[in-house]
Amino acid sequence: MEPNTSRSMQRRSLGNRHKSSQKLQRSAAYISLEDPFRKRMVESCIIHVLSLGLMVLCWQSIGRKNKKENARSLGTNAVVQNTSGVQVHLFDINIPGKIQFKESETLSPGNSFSMFDTPYCKVGLGICYDIRFAEMAQIYGQKGCQLLIYPGAFNLTTGPAHWELLQRGRAVDNQVYVAAVSPARDEKASYVAWGHSTVVNPWGEVIAKAGAEETVIYTDIDLKKLAEIRQQIPILGQKRCDLYGREMKK
Repeated sequence: MEPNTSRSMQRRSLGNRHKSSQKLQRSAAYISLEDPFRKRMVESCIIHVLSLGLMVLCWQSIGRKNKKENARSLGTNAVVQNTSGVQVHLFDINIPGKIQFKESETLSPGNSFSMFDTPYCKVGLGICYDIRFAEMAQIYGQKGCQLLIYPGAFNLTTGPAHWELLQRGRAVDNQVYVAAVSPARDEKASYVAWGHSTVVNPWGEVIAKAGAEETVIYTDIDLKKLAEIRQQIPILGQKRCDLYGREMKK
C-alpha cells in the first residue's frame, strides 16, 4: 500500500471513531464509594463512556455532556462534572501486519494532568493510551489520588494482551484503585474496541469486569482497605526520589 493511501485510511478511521458517539454503544461502571447501599444515587459514583471515549462522572444523576471541539485543535476529552481532561499521550503505534494508528495526524495532546476532588477521595484522570505511562499514575498517587480513572478503547490486538495487565500494574505500583472503562464492542465499526470495562483494587485484584457486550457493572471502592494495604507495604514513603532523579540525569 502506498504511504499516502495508508495515511488517508488512518484519517478516515480516526474520523469514524470520533463520529461513533452517534451509535450509542456504551459500557458503564457504577462505583459506590464505601457505601453498602448502592441504590442510593447520592452516594454513587457513575462512570459512563460512549464509543467516542467521552466520559461523564456524576454523583446524583446520570447526565451527558458533549465534547467541545476547538476550531484549531481536536483532542480526546473526558468530562467529569465541571472538570475536563485531554489525553496527554497520543496513540501513535505500528504493529506490522496487525494495526497501524497515528492520532498525532489528527489530534493535539493535552499539556496538563487532570485531578478532581469528590466527597470521598481525590481522583486522577487519564485517557486511553495514558495508562501505558507509569510516571503519570505515580504523580497522581504522590498528589493524593486514591482512584485513577481511564476511559479508553483498546483494540483487538492490544486489548487482550495489555488492557487488564496495565490496570493491575498501575494499581499495584501506586496502591490505588483503577477503573478503566471501555465502549462496548461493535464488530461493524471501523475501529473495533476490546471492551471489558474493569475495576482493580490496590492489591491488584480484579473486583469487577464487564464482557465485550453493552452492560453495567457495580463495585465498591473501599478506602479502608486501601489504607490497610498502604500501611502493610508502605512503598509510598520508601521511594528514593533523590536517587531516581540523580540517576536519570546521568
